[in-house]
Amino acid sequence: MTPSSVLIISDETEFARALTARWQAERQVPALTLVSSDLWNSKNPGGYDLVILGPVRRAQPGSIIRALQSDAAVAVCVGGDTQALAALCSEHPRLLVIPYQDGWTHAVIMVATESLRRIEASRRAERAERIAADSAGYATLGRYMLEMRHSVNNALTSVLGNADLLLLEPGQLSGLAREQIKTIHSMSLRLNEIFQRFSSLATEMREVEKESQAETENDSQALTRRS
Repeated sequence: MTPSSVLIISDETEFARALTARWQAERQVPALTLVSSDLWNSKNPGGYDLVILGPVRRAQPGSIIRALQSDAAVAVCVGGDTQALAALCSEHPRLLVIPYQDGWTHAVIMVATESLRRIEASRRAERAERIAADSAGYATLGRYMLEMRHSVNNALTSVLGNADLLLLEPGQLSGLAREQIKTIHSMSLRLNEIFQRFSSLATEMREVEKESQAETENDSQALTRRS
């Protein structure tokens, strides 16, 4: 599981302190980074999962939010100016806005926790899709190798047979050619062993599948009798 990362931007020390202290009381605490609006680099947001924008003095909240639009981070804005909050909501419909009033820390933690949970769920879904795609590719490759194993075995048998015939005539080959044929012979034997293993694995998998299906049917019948 990838640790969540949260960036807190605020020019009020008390805001960052209160939010950090409240978060420390939770069971799961993400990696927190605290910066002022002067230190925050709008050209390099840093790839945080979540950005919490608190009260800022010099920078305009809108300019910071606009800089975050190109980044993947979810932005939570906490402010006390009702008109400014309404303007931000109108300009950025996807922005999560929380009034800076009693209980604001609890509200921020709840919203942030849910946002991070959804981000992690999205990551897991993406990982599952990648794994499924990789598995489908491996399955296709496995089926192809099983389908071609007879042709490969026939080709290897032919190579081995010709190599054996050549090795039985020592006077017809130079020392270098003889060593090369021995190498071909050895590699052909190894390839033959590998494909034989594929065949045995296919048989084992079919047997396991039959046993699993039989167990499932037995369990279903047992449940039916009990009911």
